[in-house]
Amino acid sequence: MEQNQPTIGKFSLTYGLILGAISVVFGLMLYSMDAHTSQDTSNTVISIVIAVAIIMLGIFNFRKANEGYLSLGQAIKLAIMIALVSGLIWIVYMLFMVNVLDTNFITTIAENQKAAMEAEGTLSAAQIEQQYEGTINYFWISYPIILIINVVMGFVIGLIGGLIFKKS
Repeated sequence: MEQNQPTIGKFSLTYGLILGAISVVFGLMLYSMDAHTSQDTSNTVISIVIAVAIIMLGIFNFRKANEGYLSLGQAIKLAIMIALVSGLIWIVYMLFMVNVLDTNFITTIAENQKAAMEAEGTLSAAQIEQQYEGTINYFWISYPIILIINVVMGFVIGLIGGLIFKKS
């Protein structure tokens, strides 16, 4: 009797949904604490740790389901796909955040950046105002950037996870 081989698609969808759901819950937690517009480094670090943990868990469980075998290419593909699914979920959440939960989100982000640039004092008032207007008018560009960053992060995590868990 032939046993079903695990598919990268199934695992990437499962763990991508898990990572996306955890990321949205983390985002909602930040929103409930009014910290969702914060530029605090700890929020980024926590998000990266969560992503690394879920992607590595996905790679490990894929190897386990594949009778202990995992190639470096499989690990990289799996990690990239998990990160991509999670990124798409995060973009849907961000659209919900910007258009429903906090309609002043973009303005608040732009004002925080403006205040930081003014405090730094290296840019002229005209340059700061141009940056402010650019943030408000071109915030939509952050959505494809989120996907690109997720794919790159998935590649790096997959490369490291593949080197750790690889067994041919």
